[in-house]
Formats: sequence, structure tokens, C-alpha cells
Amino acid sequence: MKQRAWKGRAPAKVNLLLRVLAREAGGHHQIETVFQALELADQLRIVLGRPSETGSPRDFGSALPRIALEVEGVGADTLGPPEENLAVRAARLYSDALGDGRGPATPVSEIRVRLTKRIPHGAGLGGGSSDAAAVLRGLDQLHGGALGRDRLVELGGQLGADVAFFVLDAPRALGWGRGHRLLPLGALPRRPVLLALPPESIATPWAYGALAEHREREGVGAAGGAVLDHADLDSWEGMARLAGNAFQPVLEPLRPELAHIRRLLEEAGARPALLSGSGSAVFGLFRRESELREAEEALEGGAADVQVIRTATVGPAVT
Repeated sequence: MKQRAWKGRAPAKVNLLLRVLAREAGGHHQIETVFQALELADQLRIVLGRPSETGSPRDFGSALPRIALEVEGVGADTLGPPEENLAVRAARLYSDALGDGRGPATPVSEIRVRLTKRIPHGAGLGGGSSDAAAVLRGLDQLHGGALGRDRLVELGGQLGADVAFFVLDAPRALGWGRGHRLLPLGALPRRPVLLALPPESIATPWAYGALAEHREREGVGAAGGAVLDHADLDSWEGMARLAGNAFQPVLEPLRPELAHIRRLLEEAGARPALLSGSGSAVFGLFRRESELREAEEALEGGAADVQVIRTATVGPAVT
């Protein structure tokens, strides 16, 4: 068959709200969150076709279709073993789904993925999850929408809580359960965002462990019920009132630089300034570019070892 190609973006995200609820018997936590997509994005190119005669050092396994991964923008070992990369796992999962009786069998003998990284790894910005979702969406487009969005969301949920959100390709969404039960929300006006990343990353399992220890030590159970006002979800002022992250009060005493970064962002006018996911990225959302520049200067003077990235929320431009 002739090769077919797809190009697309895999955006980063921040969590405007993140509540960690009860832990299931299987070990997964229930969450409640508001996802917000950012303009910062990885780039992907997917090519379907026949295996090349020379093969590739990034081919994994002998089962068809063969899956090959090429990564640009980061070191070869930064993302861990290639065969465990979420983009590779997503390609395999999609291929298996086509042949599971719920979709047409695929004649594809090779899937080649070229990934150009722009989203920092291990920062709570969802880069790996977004890459996986882009692979699912791209492969489905190349197969004429064979599985459809609902099935892709189901597959994404098998890979991780954030993947299902990125499959929607929506600017915002309310997520609950394990994060794979989703209500798309309308886009709010574009707002400047400053991302600040300390040099030391935070592993998600460690963050959940710290949260569990804190709750046990303080005699505090999982977060209880809450009523979200729809009006708050529909404006930046309302989102600033709702904003919060269950990990933030637990991790800031253990990693004081997180609190220092947050205070610098808030003093420059960020509303909200929060940890994203389980960190280590702290983000500030601003009304004006001048506030963002002030925050950037404050971080350069008061937290020189912090990586700073300018971006913005995905949404209509303010005229």
C-alpha cells in the first residue's frame, strides 16, 4: 500500500482545579479536575506503510504492524525506554483495537512516529499523555475515523488519566473518576501563561505517597463532596475562585522552592498561580502580557535556576 502521513500538535495542559478523592481497591485514585490546554505543544508526524528494507533501531517487537519511534528535541534517554513510551503504546493499542472485532482489521504493516518534543518531561504538563492522544487521533484520521471519538477516549483512559482529555482535542474539560469521565467546556478568552520549572522534577508516585502520608498523619480523609457552580466554570474570575490543587499544600513544605515560585507569580498578578498536576511545574495565569513580563523578571532575579517558558491558554484572542 502507499504510505500515508499525518501531522499534528500535542498540546500541554495545566490543571486549574485538582481534587484527589477516594482511592479505589485497585490502587487508582478518583479525582476531580479542570483541564486547560496550552499553546505550548509537541509536534508529531505519523506515516503508515511497509517496513523499510533497512529497518530501524527504534523498531519494537516482531508483531505487525511494526512500530518505529524517532524523537527530536531531547536526549535519547530522557523519556525512558522507547518501548515504554506512551506514543508507542498508543500506536499498539490502536492497532489491537482495530482487530478486536469492534473495528475493521488493519492492513498496515508499519507505523512510524516522529516526535518533536517541546513540552518539558516530568513536569505535570501532560506531554507524554498528549503525545499518546495525538497518536490515537492521528491513526484514526488515517483510518477514516474507524474507531471514532468515544472509542478513542476509552482507549486513552487505559493509558492514563490525562490521555482521555487530550483525545477530545478540546480547550478545556471537567474530568472526574480517574480523569477519563469528561465534560468538554467552552473556551475562555486567551490568557498569557508563565510556566516555571524547578531543576528537580517530581515523580507522580512519590507525590501520591506524600499526600497519603499527610492525610494519615493529620487524620484527614479523602476530599469530600463539593458543588461546582457552572457560572464559575464559565469565566476566568470564577475559575480563580475555584482554583486549587490537592498536592500543593502537601508538597510545598517538602519542596519550599515551589511556594517561593508561586509567591513570585502571585505578586506579579497571577490569578491563579498553582502547581500543575503533581508538579513540578508551577504556572501563573495573567490578564496582561505586562504582568507576565514582570513575573518573568522576578523569577530571573529571585529564582535564577528555574526554567521559564512563555505560553498561553488555548482560546479566542481578546480584541
